[in-house]
Amino acid sequence: MKIAVDFPSVAYREGHKKVLELAEAIEAIGYDEIAAFDHVVMGYPSETRTTIYPAEMPVLEAFMLLANLAAVTKTISLSTEVLVLPQRQPVLVAKQISTLDTLSNGRVRLGVGVGWQDSEYDALEEDFHTRGKRMDEAIDLLRAYWAGGQISFQGNFYKSNDMGMEPVSPQGINLPIWIGGVGKAAVRRTAQKGNGWMASGVSDEQALTTVANIREQAEQFGRDPSDIGTQLMLQPPPRRKEDKYFYADLDQVSERAAIVNAMNFDWISVNATAVFQSGARSVDAMIEQLGTIYARLSNEIPLE
Repeated sequence: MKIAVDFPSVAYREGHKKVLELAEAIEAIGYDEIAAFDHVVMGYPSETRTTIYPAEMPVLEAFMLLANLAAVTKTISLSTEVLVLPQRQPVLVAKQISTLDTLSNGRVRLGVGVGWQDSEYDALEEDFHTRGKRMDEAIDLLRAYWAGGQISFQGNFYKSNDMGMEPVSPQGINLPIWIGGVGKAAVRRTAQKGNGWMASGVSDEQALTTVANIREQAEQFGRDPSDIGTQLMLQPPPRRKEDKYFYADLDQVSERAAIVNAMNFDWISVNATAVFQSGARSVDAMIEQLGTIYARLSNEIPLE
């Protein structure tokens, strides 16, 4: 099993050097990946708008964050968990991810999802209601550009005529795309197009059922189900007061990781923002607690 750390944007409050220091420490501790959360803007609540996160929540832009972290790390992989792909221009995303992969020497994994915040789509002037169809097309377009050479693509939403995008990154067309979401379309999309499934905020029963459905549909698409990886966040971002202390209780963290390991997931992710909320209220405190968590997990579950 591998472990990703969802990077805490709140680290910015202590300045740029501490952000980079945290990334270096996560790599030195032994974690396998640093993942960036993605929202460009957050909507304030209103009578017609439902929100999940407060608009004042700090979120560093995912690609800019990962580019900075790539410069001070050497081997740890870098990912998005997950990028709201349909609210961005996919050719530009293809270039940004390819450049990140090139400058990090092939360390990138792209996690994508359709998102939930219609006001964010409005602010970015993209159509919320066609996001699923555009997601499918955008994934194909990314891979077309990552393959290199002379690129022509004719979709219902995106078109490219005899274009080139150089350099081809170390992973090229094989750069992994993992899919987030639990709806029917996300299951089908993972089975048909994804290198893996990133899960968060689901029950264990729902997670196992979704994995089974993905594997069944993968066979229908002529794919080997074993080629599709799986990842589960140890605990979703806490919304109840009692959930905020999960990462302060090492017994609870260890027990949860053992359960996910028994479910045969390939990856787990540790939410460092939740580590901050659990009482590690500085970068130094988060580094210490992340180190303690890793040491405990390495004694409890098999790590690669």
